[in-house]
Amino acid sequence: MENIFLKPGKWQKSNLKFKLARSRNYLFVPVIFLTFMLIFFVSSCTKEKSFPEKIRLGYLQSDIHQLPAFVALEQGFFKSEGLNVEVAGVFPSGPEEMSAFASGDLDVGYVGISPFITARANGKIQAVAVAQCNAEGSALVVAKKEPVSSVPDLKGKTVAIPGHATVQDILLRRLFLNNKIDLKQVNIIVLKPPEMIGALQTGQIDAFLAWEPYPSKAVGGQIGRVLTRSGQIWPGHPCCVLVVQEKLLKERPQVVDALVRAHSKAIKFIREKPEEAIKIGQKYTGMDEEIIQNALSNVKYDYFPDSVAAEEYVNLIKNLGYISVQNEKQFAQDMFYLKFVEQIKQN
Repeated sequence: MENIFLKPGKWQKSNLKFKLARSRNYLFVPVIFLTFMLIFFVSSCTKEKSFPEKIRLGYLQSDIHQLPAFVALEQGFFKSEGLNVEVAGVFPSGPEEMSAFASGDLDVGYVGISPFITARANGKIQAVAVAQCNAEGSALVVAKKEPVSSVPDLKGKTVAIPGHATVQDILLRRLFLNNKIDLKQVNIIVLKPPEMIGALQTGQIDAFLAWEPYPSKAVGGQIGRVLTRSGQIWPGHPCCVLVVQEKLLKERPQVVDALVRAHSKAIKFIREKPEEAIKIGQKYTGMDEEIIQNALSNVKYDYFPDSVAAEEYVNLIKNLGYISVQNEKQFAQDMFYLKFVEQIKQN
């Protein structure tokens, strides 16, 4: 048997092997520790971004203004933000959607700014707007064979709107006021947009003011022609907004933050991939590609609200007698919660 103690070379080799083995063991421990820490960190981040509770969403029926909602659902933007969003209601008009807010049946909704302002000012809802959806995007359509060439020609005619205190109602009244037409000189009735085109075709009404894509559908079907667009009535006017229950914002602000991020991603998608957005619009409205394409050319999508125009809306709605507020400017400021859109805009 060899005596390693008498041969320093071999002893040094053995000792070196021992040190290397021991150093590997010491190195192995922190590697395992770091691996577990990484797994914990990733899982923690995932948990923070996952909101298992259902978020009940509402929007307006076949309204191309609501395209960001359709895109966010179809492209998985809500899911990618960790949200569990389910469609809890599709409404024929904004006031009906606000009633669902009032009864607590919705957590979040895409709706016209006018019915939102009216419901909030009258104390029917406790909700705030956290982002804008679009500007403009409505049109006043007259029967194709109707001898109407200007707004004053509508005196004595029957004009349909989707509902009282809707964006279209406010736009029509603003149009008449600008043209010094007494509201009593026009018969204004309420019809749901899907019913307007048939009523126009059969002569039950002489004109209608509705959101896109119904004006484009009426024109495409050779039933009506556009007398004026909402962008001509009020350039750049705010239209639909993203509204959430105040309770949700107070108790789960991170959920609302995720909703706004998904919403902004959807608007970016519409701007950058219009052809894909048109297909999604077709799916949710059931209308032809050409109609949706024409409709989109009349809508301006933007997530950041115009506070000056919002205050003007409040003033106009108050002057029409739909609401009563003491300080229009303060009310307009309070009805928006802009923290999340401001963060997105800065980035």
